[in-house]
Amino acid sequence: MYLHHFGLRESPFSLTPDTSFFFACSSYQEALNTLLVAARNGEGFIKITGEVGNGKTLLCRKFLATLNQGRQTTTLIGTQDQEVAAPPVPRFITAYIPNPYLEPNSLLMALAEEFRVPLEKTTDQHQLLKGLTHSLLECARNGQRALLCLDEAQAMPLESLEVLRLLTNLETEKRKLLQVVLFGQPELNERLKHHSIRQLRQRISFQYDLQGLRKNELERYLRHRLAVAGFAGETLFSDRAVTKLHRITGGTPRLVNIVAHKALMLAFSDGRQQVFPRHIRDAAADTPEVRRDWLPWAVALTGAAVIASLGIAWVWFSKMGLQ
Repeated sequence: MYLHHFGLRESPFSLTPDTSFFFACSSYQEALNTLLVAARNGEGFIKITGEVGNGKTLLCRKFLATLNQGRQTTTLIGTQDQEVAAPPVPRFITAYIPNPYLEPNSLLMALAEEFRVPLEKTTDQHQLLKGLTHSLLECARNGQRALLCLDEAQAMPLESLEVLRLLTNLETEKRKLLQVVLFGQPELNERLKHHSIRQLRQRISFQYDLQGLRKNELERYLRHRLAVAGFAGETLFSDRAVTKLHRITGGTPRLVNIVAHKALMLAFSDGRQQVFPRHIRDAAADTPEVRRDWLPWAVALTGAAVIASLGIAWVWFSKMGLQ
């Protein structure tokens, strides 16, 4: 609706985890570095936790996209600077399961499909494990590493977590045949405390708790997403609008995107070229998950008023399109 008004190619605050919009704030960059170091060192289990909306799925996709990037170069300091190629990073064969709420046999089936293990309708669990083992050994023989990413891991049944642990028992003399990265909400930590999977808990060698955007990072986050979406100016958000946006969202990226998107719509309906605090305020009034303790005015301003404003904007936009 507002793309042409602000000179944008695409929506800058879509909730789809698009890696082209990845913003390397301090928490995201530290988490990504942790993942890359742990994976390339051949660690068995890696755990990333974070609250709802903090961008775990986007981080996972960025990690998978970065994992197989090519050779790195290092500059040597001496009589004459020269660049030398560092050893190539290991080649990974990756699998991604976005919804691991699967019983053990279903999980093995999903893994077999991800690692392209031939399956028959009559394949039983023993044959599944045998096929997976053969596939993982082939990866190792070819100098490759197999890595599995599980999103929403807090939803996994305990029996399925135990099956994962047993799979990571497979190893050569040098390293594990399968590495596993668990992405989950903080409830995953509670789940891993269960006595029956204490062996898995002991094998988690690297972990990181993903945080939201800091106050001094939010403005750069907004600028970054606007630039990727095609905005040619400095920013569309006033300083006071950015301050209010962080206060009511706590820096949670998903909430930031929701409120920022609505605020742009409201600024467009006002015929403004910039988002002001009142646009953030009105957008937040129609967003249930924002911090209500910071919104004493929310009782007076209902979501219906926001919808009405957006409706007026849509009518105006439609008329302009017909002229």
